Amino acid sequence: MKDLKWLAVSAAGALAACSTTPAPAPVVAVAAPEAKPALPYRWTNGHSDKAREAAQAAFGEAHLAPGQYLWAQSIPTEGDTNIVVDLLTQTAFVYRADQLVGMTTISSGKKGKETPLGFWSVNRKQKLGHSNKYENAPMPFMQVIDDHGIALHGGKLPGYPASHGCVRLPLKFAEKLYTLTKVGTKVVIEG
Repeated sequence: MKDLKWLAVSAAGALAACSTTPAPAPVVAVAAPEAKPALPYRWTNGHSDKAREAAQAAFGEAHLAPGQYLWAQSIPTEGDTNIVVDLLTQTAFVYRADQLVGMTTISSGKKGKETPLGFWSVNRKQKLGHSNKYENAPMPFMQVIDDHGIALHGGKLPGYPASHGCVRLPLKFAEKLYTLTKVGTKVVIEG
């Protein structure tokens, strides 16, 4: 009887040592995607980053030379138009009804005449405007965003900041943009 008790205890111990749960799966380390270095913005609310992502989704990987732009084949007929200007990358993006419809290179204000950062609205439009400050310089498809004459308009695009504070756009892009905007259109300028 003593042997039987010992045999029962030994068998119970052996069974307890056997596990019916499978062994845990080995942990496989997955490398995190390589993060893109953050651009050195002085001021941003993330609109430029989102616009670049939307542009890549809409147009693919785009590297535009000065004066080049991309425009969507189809544009919503209704909805608000919004503009995002990125001074750091010298690009601008146009949305209609929350859909990216255009992307372009720009030329913003040069050193000492920097384009102001912030949230703006188009407060005046003129098909063929002229500068009140700079020798009556032509400003085709002008869309003024402040009380000092800073505007989005068609102009020369050398590939770097060269204006007196305005945002210069390729002429054809400025014309297309002009047809989509109205007084009150929102413009955000980051950089």
